[in-house]
Order: sequence, then C-alpha cells, then structure tokens
Amino acid sequence: TQSTWGHSTRMSDAVDAVVDPVLDNKVSRTVLKIGKKWSPVLEYFILFLICLLSFFIRLFAVIRFESVIHEFDPYFNFRTSRYLSREGFYEFWNWFDDGSWYPLGRVIGQTLYPGLMTTSATVFYVCDFLGMKIDIKDICVFLAPLFSAFASIAAYLFTKEVTNKSEAGLFAAIFMGIAPSYLSRSVAGSYDNEGVAIFALVFSFYTFVKAINTGKMLWSMLAALAYFYMVASWGGYVFITNTVAIYAVVMTLLNRLTVRHFVIYCVWYVIGTMLCLNIPFVNFQAISSSEHMASHGVFLMLNAYMFSQYARKFISTENLKWLLRAFVIAVVMGCLLFFAFLTVTGRTRWTGRSMTLLDPTYASKYIPIIASVSEHQPTTWANYILDLHVMILLSPIGLFVCFKRLSDGLIFAGLYGVLAVYFSGVMIRLMLVLAPAAAILAAIGLSFVVSGFVYYIRPRDMSDTNATAAAAEGEKTDKPAATAAPAQGGLSHSPISRGIALGVLGVLLWIAVQYVAHCTWTSSVAYSHPSIVLASKMRDGSRLLQDDFREAYYWLRQNTHPKAKIMSWWDYGYQITAMGNRTVLVDNNTWNNTHIATVGLAFASSEEDAYPIERRLDVDYVLVVFGGYARYSSDDINKFLWMIRIASGVYPRIQEADFMSPTTRGYSVGRDASNTMLNSLMYKLSYYRFADATKGYDYARGQEIGVKDIKLKHHEEVFTSQNWIVRIYAVKKPPNRGVRVKSRSP
Repeated sequence: TQSTWGHSTRMSDAVDAVVDPVLDNKVSRTVLKIGKKWSPVLEYFILFLICLLSFFIRLFAVIRFESVIHEFDPYFNFRTSRYLSREGFYEFWNWFDDGSWYPLGRVIGQTLYPGLMTTSATVFYVCDFLGMKIDIKDICVFLAPLFSAFASIAAYLFTKEVTNKSEAGLFAAIFMGIAPSYLSRSVAGSYDNEGVAIFALVFSFYTFVKAINTGKMLWSMLAALAYFYMVASWGGYVFITNTVAIYAVVMTLLNRLTVRHFVIYCVWYVIGTMLCLNIPFVNFQAISSSEHMASHGVFLMLNAYMFSQYARKFISTENLKWLLRAFVIAVVMGCLLFFAFLTVTGRTRWTGRSMTLLDPTYASKYIPIIASVSEHQPTTWANYILDLHVMILLSPIGLFVCFKRLSDGLIFAGLYGVLAVYFSGVMIRLMLVLAPAAAILAAIGLSFVVSGFVYYIRPRDMSDTNATAAAAEGEKTDKPAATAAPAQGGLSHSPISRGIALGVLGVLLWIAVQYVAHCTWTSSVAYSHPSIVLASKMRDGSRLLQDDFREAYYWLRQNTHPKAKIMSWWDYGYQITAMGNRTVLVDNNTWNNTHIATVGLAFASSEEDAYPIERRLDVDYVLVVFGGYARYSSDDINKFLWMIRIASGVYPRIQEADFMSPTTRGYSVGRDASNTMLNSLMYKLSYYRFADATKGYDYARGQEIGVKDIKLKHHEEVFTSQNWIVRIYAVKKPPNRGVRVKSRSP
C-alpha cells in the first residue's frame, strides 16, 4: 500500500512539474487579470450565445419539414390566435364557436388560458406597427423557441440571485435552454401553452426570491404580475401558488420567518389573487377551488403568527404566552376544519388532474379519459435519463448545497426541486416542471464542484489572495473548508495537486460536451417530428414522408359542405376544425365526458346500433385513423380500448370484457377476436376493403384480421388517404318515403 501511495505521489508530482510552468507564469496572471476586468462583458456575451443556442437548437423541424404546427392542441391555439389577430381582443373574448362540440358549441374566450394567444397577437401587432409583415402562423411556429431564450435568461437570473455567483447562473442558463424535457414542448411548431409558461414559471420564482432578498414591495408586486402572466398562460400556475405557500410554512417551521417575509408574501398573495379573478377561465376558482386553499390558509396563519409575535412584546407572563401559542394553533386547526367542511359539503373540490397528483391511481380508477392521455402516464426511469441526462447526477449535489448553506434563496431553490421531483414522478407531462428545477440545482452543484477545483489551478499569489477574501466572506465562497486557508509554503503543500484538479475539470468538460450532444440529438431525432406529417427511414437511408392527415383535411375542406358535421375520436378534433374547417362533435378540450362517451358508444356499437346515434347527432361523415397498412401504431384500433372504457363509465351496457378474445382473454383483431369486437363500427370502418390491399394482414398489430369480407349498410366510403391512415365515410341518409313498395301487375 505504501509503495502504491508513493508511486501515485511521484506521478502527481511529475504532472505538477509539467503543469506548473504553464499555469503559474506571468502570461497566466495577465490573462486572469484581464479576464477579471472584462468578466461582466464576457458574462453577458456568453449569456447571449446561450440564448442563440437555445433558439437555433429548436429549428430542426422547420429545416427538415417546413414551417408547420405540430401535434393536436397547438392547432386550436393557432386557430384562436389567428382569430384574435384578425378580429381583435373584444371579439375574441366573446367568441362563440359553433364549429366544435356540436350541438353544444363552446364560448372560446371564457374557456381557455389566453396568455399564449395574447402574446402571439401582441408580437404580431408590434411587428405590423414596425412595418414587418409576418404571417401569424410563422409567429406561432417560432414563439416557443424565442421564449426558450427568455427562459434561459430567467434561469440565469434566478440562480445568480440565490447563489450570488455568475458562473452558477450561466450553468443554469445552458442547462435550461437545451434541456430535453423542455425541448419536447418548445421546438419550432410546438405552439402550446407550456412554450411561454415555463418562462413565466421561472421568472415568477425569480421575482419572488428577489423580493424576499431585497425586502422591497415593488419586487413583490412584480412577482404578482409575473404570477398573473403564468395564470393567464397555463393551468400549472397552481404549482407556483402552492410552492410559495409551502415555502412560507417551511420558513415558519425553521424559525426564519421575519416581517420581511410576511410583508412580501401578503403583498404577493393579495395582488396575485385579485389578478387571478380577472381571468374568466379561473375567475372565482381563485377563491373557492381546493388548489388555492393552501395559499388562503397560509395567509391567515402568517397573520396569526405575526400577531402573536407582536403581542408577545406586551405580555410577560408565561400563561399569556401559552395562550398566544394556542391562538396560532387554533387558527391553523380552524383553517383545516373549514377546508374539510367545504370539501364535504361540495363547496370546494379537487379537479381530476389534481386528485391524480395526490393519488396517482385516481385517474385509472375513476376518470379513464385522463388516464387515456399518454402524457398523463407515470414517468419511467428511461424518461428521466432521456430528458435530464447529466442533471440527474449534478442535481443532488446542488440540493445538498441548498440545504447545507441555508439562506432564503437556497431554501426556496431546494424546496422547488423536492416538490418538482415528486410531481414529475406522477405524470410525464410534469417533467416540464422538473426541468427548470433540475437545471438550477445542477448548476448550483456544478458551480460548487468547479469552483472547488479551479481554486487549485490558479497562480499561487492569486490563490492566496482569493483565500483571504474567501475567509472574509465566509459562507459566500464555494471553496471547501480544507481549502479556505492553504499552507503558506505554496501549492505543492495543498491537499489536491494541480494534475488531479485538471483531470477532474477535464472530465466535467467532457460530460458537458456530451450533454450538449445529447440535447442536440434529442431535439433532432426525438422531438422534431410533427405528428401531422409522419416520417420514417427506409432501408437505403432515404426518408419516407406520409402526409395523409393534411391530405384528408384538404379533402374535407374541398369536398364537403361547409356545415358538415364530422364524427371522430376527440384526438383529431382540433386538427379537423383548424385544417379541415368543419364542425366536430368532440375535440381535445375534453370538457364534456358524456359527449365523448357517446362518441365512444357509437364506435363500440354495431353498425345497426350506431346509426341511430349518428342520426341523432346529425353526423354527416365519420373519420377514423387506421395504421394497419402503413404500420402506424397510434391509430384508433389501438386506442379503441380507451373508447370502450370511457363509454362504459356512462353507458354500462358497454363492457371491456365483451371485446376481449374468448380464447386468450386478450385484445385481438384476428380470428380469435370476440363477436362484439368483429361487429363493432370501429372494426368495420377500419378494415373495410382492407383484404384487397394486404390480403387481410394487419402490419401494425402483426395479425391476420378475423373478418375480411366486410359489408356496410349505413356508411359509404368516400375517401381513403394514400397510405390508408385516414379513412372517411359518409353516413347515408334514410329514404324520405321509406321502402318503396312494388306495384302489383294488372
């Protein structure tokens, strides 16, 4: 052991002998002095480069395809933004859309978060005022990449505020700007609420922490305005509401609550709640919903606590102090009992999505329409590794630093990270909330490690100067305790040699390069494929583009009556309305479970039983998505079980067991499929004439279908896309005079 230790020591000394002349000379000192002088300029220049990287890394979809909107929900956002830019805000606010949810319709301005549309319209108006004629579609396509740059700046400001270190802020900016989890919802064309909401989330936290650190009410009011923008943009604003409330409780339990915290929270709470009331979709839910009850209770608790602290100055007896303590406890218990009373009596209630966050099994048990959405599924380790990469390793270090060096800002950052980790495990969609927290904590951890090792490679005299300054600053430095006062004999007596320090920094640099490469790959391969245009790679390396969806929507727009009603599963409602310009029965808003269940009932019933339902709903055409020919697995046949489950919640005569194979008791479309499955409308519309194309072999499911010679009585095929992905059937009208009776021969 001694010989091994001696050998390693000699190697370390040899490395130091080579490295010392390079790092400890007049040139290196001059470079460091110039760098320190110009560090503010370099800092902002690097931040600018990070913003450019955050923007350009999201443009793969536009380069490979075209300037096109992605997915499903973004098409509704684009349609409403286009309406707002053309008609103005007043008409948008009172817009009744009769093209969706027939025959119910929808009041658009009162049933959405208007932040995204208002932002796009504002950019459109500003560009038009400046003489730049940009189509609203292009603004919608590039808005998310633009706001990703803003999110990087917000992460930089937040991290620098809680750590007082510029390098930590820059690390957070790069981690945040290209985080794969954030990339998934902010590539060019991904025009969804999260594209602007993540910036609003981080900026809200920054302004609140800034208000806490400075104690200024102006920053608290700015935090309320940032919170208001978040409320207007995304339903995830309740995460901010409850995170700030929990932070106030934690500060109280740690006995760190001061008048400064009390004033900042009260100003933020009062102004923020009043602003929430001005969003019609939120309105009085800001007062009555269970998601807001924590903020109300904490507001009352803080007032009771501060009153007791104030009254304590005038009370000397122990009995009265005990009464004040009992008063605070009584207020807390009263709030809890009052909340329980409101919940039991139905005056306040948790939404289905909120209940799913508290009980991950709730949706699968009671609300199958929520459980049917892929982004509401629990997060797997594969998702964490793909979406966070090296941040998984660095974030625990940052969390350790936050709870080791207790300060107002670091406690908030650590608490944010803990809450985000829990909620991200419940559903994949909330990885978006974890991405900023992981970026901030990873930046704090990386800054802590890098600062500790960079100390050893500085010139000797500069290291001694920094050590003296660090001793004066105390906890503000990131150096380990063992390095706070190095030996006066020089760096050769330091605990870690320069060679080891350079080796560690080299490994960290390699990891950082791998992170950038991984993020570039995920943006290019995983998240830059618009669902409306399917792309696959052939054996020879060429790309195959399948544009069936736009082909079908164009056919609808050109060949059907403008008032035609289209029945399809709710996934495609927004696209049909926006691109086909036709009325749909259900869409992605999913606000009426009964209406969706009725559509599911029609698809699950036989053609004879489904026809009266279609006639009652005035259906003119039925659209189904089928992937058996093109090997497209996300088709309606694979979603059919969810249609059955949703329909059975409203119509008990539809049972999932009836659609299972009587032999294998599994889901099958082959010869062993149940008669109920083979006779369902969904099965017939999907596999009608399919045997003519593939002799009945379903390539998506790898089975030969059970019934090949399918006859339709009440439906007529009017369109099938090039790759058979979209199929449209006209619903036959009943004869006006009934069945014609043959006349008797004379």
